[in-house]
Parts: sequence; structure tokens; C-alpha cells
Amino acid sequence: MKETTPAAMPPCFDKWCNRFDDLLRTKAQKREFRNYLGGLLGESERNNLSQMASNAVGVNYHQLHHFLTESTWSAERINDRRLEVMNQCSQTKINRGFSLIVDDSGHRKSGNFTAGVGRQYIGEIGKTDNGNVLVTTHLYDGQKSLPLDIELYQHSSSLPLGKEDIEFHKKPELALSLIERTLSRGYRPGIVLIDAGYGNNTSFLKELEKRNLNYLGGVAKNRKVRLINSTETSAELRLDELAKTLPANRFRLIDIQINKPKTVWVTLVEAEIASLEGRRKIAIVMNEPTFSEASDIDYFITNVEPSIVTEQWIVDIYSQRNWVEVFYREAKGWLGLKEYQVRDKKSLERHFILVFCAYTFILWHKLTGGLRRRWANHTLDTFAEALEAFRTAISYRFVSWLNKNRDVFIAYKASLGLIWA
Repeated sequence: MKETTPAAMPPCFDKWCNRFDDLLRTKAQKREFRNYLGGLLGESERNNLSQMASNAVGVNYHQLHHFLTESTWSAERINDRRLEVMNQCSQTKINRGFSLIVDDSGHRKSGNFTAGVGRQYIGEIGKTDNGNVLVTTHLYDGQKSLPLDIELYQHSSSLPLGKEDIEFHKKPELALSLIERTLSRGYRPGIVLIDAGYGNNTSFLKELEKRNLNYLGGVAKNRKVRLINSTETSAELRLDELAKTLPANRFRLIDIQINKPKTVWVTLVEAEIASLEGRRKIAIVMNEPTFSEASDIDYFITNVEPSIVTEQWIVDIYSQRNWVEVFYREAKGWLGLKEYQVRDKKSLERHFILVFCAYTFILWHKLTGGLRRRWANHTLDTFAEALEAFRTAISYRFVSWLNKNRDVFIAYKASLGLIWA
């Protein structure tokens, strides 16, 4: 049922929102905070401002828009409180030694008036197009997957002075600022997981090592390395050239247990890399036992203590990056992460943080079991199942409200030019 009203929200929703009330200065801010989160969690076909307002009895589009664009509240403080709330409960607190996943995700956006928009690579469609890119940090601790922070990458073409503009920052720079934010809260990851866009950036790796952070990241196939204890060659060679020279018996068969189990072949070498002091473990991962047969080959680098690094460890730890992809699918598909109707950077980041709050609300109740006790007769193992249970609660309470407020609902439909019978 796409129609709803703030009066039909379950008590657990208002209890969650109460935790943020001291960060919202006025009654209007508190009201619209609840209306916006309720709209994101509802069953609107599109979770944007106009759709959320038109589907909720008693919610005004202009008030909702003002809350997102003009109202005086801090998205950063709301986000900090969200993480504090998660850390206050034994079932949801952030466990030590978690994996910190750094990633970026893009989505299409037409026009050129939205902050950050430009022609750039959009991962969800696999090609260059007009759109926005978000840089995020995300944690996985073996029990839960949780978004931490987010920054809008502003493409140089969207800024008046291009790359010379004071607002222009490269993605690795944004990623480092987000990592610093995590460390400033007292959260120290056991390892940082990065893709080749960051792992191939030597300056970025150096900054991680300055902070005494362990990392495991992808590197490009043309990255040159110098082998250690190799009698074959002492010269630098590309990783793909190295992979060609290795015999099949150097690779170990490893099974990956993720959504779709698969088999890969992995080998490890110890090498020196230009501009990085000391030695690093390099892993080559292929989908077939020989280089000539393989159609999918990945290369990884890590600074973790060599005695810990094994072929199985590489595969198990790096596969945790899949959780950030799961989050993107859920946040975009269910909560409207990319369905905003605002243009300026501050409003965009407010929308993103409110999506984080809505996501965390469902995650919190999934982990604590609250939704199952009242609105489900089976275990809520996935985010989608927990969200569906909450939407069931909204529908049930809306029907109860409708039976007592038919005249109000008829007037609401009339305001949309419709007749309800």
C-alpha cells in the first residue's frame, strides 16, 4: 500500500526518531525529520520529495523541501548520533577489528545543474555517462554491514575553476578524509579493503601506512614489481607478464563461499614496488588454473604481516567487499539513495545521510529482533525481509487509521483531483 500518514507509523519508529530530537532545533524540524524518514521507508514507487509528499496524508511538499534545503540542522551531527546509537546496544555495537571498506558508486543524472554532476565512469551501468559519484566508507565486522560516511565527488566540469577550484578533491583525497573521520570516533579497523582505483595509487597507500593501517587492495595488471628471491629475473616486470611465467603448480585451488560459490586459483609472491619502502605480498587470482585459460584475473597487494597472508586469507578477506555492493543495491533499490530532487551539495549530502538513518533503523531492528516479535512469524535474515515487516506494520496501522478518518482521506484524495470510494 503506497498511501500512508505520519499517524500510522509504528511506535518503534517514533522511539528511533526521539534519539535525534536534541539535534533538531524546532518542532517543524522534528516533524519533517520523521516525515522524510517515513517517506524513504514507505512503498512509494520513487522515494523522491514529490512522491513521498503526495503519498502521505498530512505531509506538505514545500515543508519537506524546506527541511532538506534551508532548515538549520547538521547532517554530520545526525550521522554521528546514528553511529552512537548503534554503539550503545550489545547486539548492534561495532566490534573491534572490523573491515573498513572504501568504495565509490555512481548513478546517472541528467542535466548539468546538480552539484558534482559530469561525464564520468558510472559503475552501475559499466560505462561513462552523465552522473554523480559518491565516495563512501563502510564496515563489516562478521555480523553486520553498516555504512559509515559519505562524500559527494565533485567532477571538475561541475566547478567554476575546474581542477583548480578549491572545492575540487580527487577520490583518494575524499577517501582519506572519510577514514580520518572514522579514526577520530575511536573506531580502528583491522584492515582497509580497497579496489584497484585506490590500491593502484601509491600516495594513498603511503597515507594508510602513515596511520599504521593494514590494507588489502586491488592493483592494475600493468603495475611493475621487482621479485624477491627470484632466480628467474631481477628486473622489474608487469604483473600480467609475471602471471604468464608462473607454472600451474604455483597456483592453489580455493573455494569462495559467498552468494554464488565459485572456485578460483591463487598464488602469492613477495615483491618490491617503486615508491614503497620494503616488501609487499602480491596475490594473483584467476578463474582458471592457467593464465592462458583464464578470462578473469585479479591482482592484489597487502602490507599485512606475511605470516598471516595465505591464499585462503586473501580470498576470504577481500570477498568482504561484496557487502558494500549489497548495501548500494539495497539503498538505491529500496530507499531512494539516487532519487533526490535537489541540486546543491549540502542538500544532496543531507539526503544521503537521511537514507543512512533509514537504512540503520531497519538494520537495528533486524539485529535486535523487534520487528520479528511483532510483525513477522519467521526469522528476518535479510534487509529486504526486515523492511517488508516494517512496511507490513505501516499498512496495518494505516488501515486502522483509515477506518477512523475516512473524511480526512477523502479530502486528501480530492486535493489530488481524485474521487475515493
